[in-house]
Amino acid sequence: MELKEFQKRVAYQIYPSSFKDSNNDGWGDLKGIISKLDYLKDLGIGLIWLSPIYVSPLKDMGYDIADYKKINPLFGTMDDFDQLIKKANELDIKVVMDLVINHTSTEHEWFKKAVSDPNSPYRNYYIIQKGSKTKAPNNWDSMFSGKAWKKLPNSDDEYYLHLFCDDQADLNYHNHQVVEEIKDIIKFWLDKGVYGFRCDVINCLYKSTLKNDSPFKILEKGSKYYFNQDGFFKVMKEIREDVLDKYDTFLLGETSHIDVKMGERFIKERALDTFFEFDHIYCDKHKLIPIFKKKFSSKYLMKQIAKWQNSNVWMANYLENHDQLRSISRYGSKKYFFESGSLLATLLLTLRGTPFIYQGEEIGTLNDENITLENTNDVCVHMAYQKAKKALPFSDQKIIKMINETINRDHARKPMMFDDSINGGFNDGQKPWLDANNQYKYNNVLKQQNDPHSLLNYYKKIIKFRKDNDVLVEGDIKFEYITNKINSYYRLKDGKVYLVLLNFSNKKAKYQTVLKLKRVLANYEEEMPFDNIKPYYAAIYEVLKEGE
Repeated sequence: MELKEFQKRVAYQIYPSSFKDSNNDGWGDLKGIISKLDYLKDLGIGLIWLSPIYVSPLKDMGYDIADYKKINPLFGTMDDFDQLIKKANELDIKVVMDLVINHTSTEHEWFKKAVSDPNSPYRNYYIIQKGSKTKAPNNWDSMFSGKAWKKLPNSDDEYYLHLFCDDQADLNYHNHQVVEEIKDIIKFWLDKGVYGFRCDVINCLYKSTLKNDSPFKILEKGSKYYFNQDGFFKVMKEIREDVLDKYDTFLLGETSHIDVKMGERFIKERALDTFFEFDHIYCDKHKLIPIFKKKFSSKYLMKQIAKWQNSNVWMANYLENHDQLRSISRYGSKKYFFESGSLLATLLLTLRGTPFIYQGEEIGTLNDENITLENTNDVCVHMAYQKAKKALPFSDQKIIKMINETINRDHARKPMMFDDSINGGFNDGQKPWLDANNQYKYNNVLKQQNDPHSLLNYYKKIIKFRKDNDVLVEGDIKFEYITNKINSYYRLKDGKVYLVLLNFSNKKAKYQTVLKLKRVLANYEEEMPFDNIKPYYAAIYEVLKEGE
């Protein structure tokens, strides 16, 4: 099978607000990204995904779009974007945009016109329904917190649907003109030179009905009527046939509420080319109430990963992103910083699928120990705090601690740490939109670049190893051991076999094998006897044939 470009490359997610501030105004920008493209190329990156850079009031950090065809001035100009595409092309780096089409900002002109004129055609761009003065049109919940309906401005009984923040009004995909608008937006950016799109909360965009859900359902009332509906596949098929098939491009979906069967349907019916799953992220917190932390289980993590790796799907693999806490803080060990960080790198870069590295992951950025409710920007945190305060018999201090250890997205959104100067080299000293993580004083790109044994240089090494070995890029995968210590799996192609061996614990472990193995890459310099494997040991072995 001939792989597409997105399948061959290592991807890197950039959160533009926090990556690099070129004009010292406190916000990262496009010129800052351009200035670091050589750094990304040196790391081995072949594809970058930009979180939203469109015009937005930033109530949800750009996932509330007010104009799909304009750059937010905080990030620069369209000329800056064109320069980014030009420089990226020169370095053979593909650019992927974030496409947020389940909803728009309530500041979008479409919504403003829908509100100002009841007879406007834009009224039907959104899901607007009559309720009563005291009762919403149905009993659906918002995915963030509270109810999914809000009254239209200056109305007593008309409501608009918002599955997320009340500043994010859901679009109406029963109106074909909305589909035409989305096709036009996609074409606009593809013509600009964008390679593909990461599609935000894509599998909930089509609402099959607005019926009440069961009153006995505790969480996510209404979700069975909008996740993974047949209408979603119909919409995506039309977009694929009318626009996407005319370009060398791909769609990456952010998809929750799915199982393997549904994931395979995404690919088979070409609704998506690949997607992010969320099963594995609950290895250290409870799924129903995510602010409740539980002991990390590598067995749970690897079982969920294996489930998807064994499917007929090309996965988008990740451990971190702008919505997740830092992976060493979750799955590794501060004491074994390099060892656990390099183990996680080995896992990510040896799975089948496209690996996505999140900015700062390559230097092992940890959660910020100084984060508080007062200095948190994340809208979800403040919503969760208010809800938990009403529902849980805990002190404020306890609730805030629980939230910070499980769902506070600002841990991942802190400014990138390039050196040990003020704000970690993010800018020239202006206070950033989000306080810098003080770790930059002892952990940053410059320091790790100058250390041949650093985590950053390990990332470079294993990325190069992956790119040089078709087995890791194209090969099949077969899992061997999945435990709370030893995890191992094989990558296989055309008779060549690699064994990936991981000790996912802070204690020594044993591994049993009758195979003849040659170690080709590891995070410990010394050879490791299989009956005495050190904490967080990670290695790739070539499985030798008879006589080799």
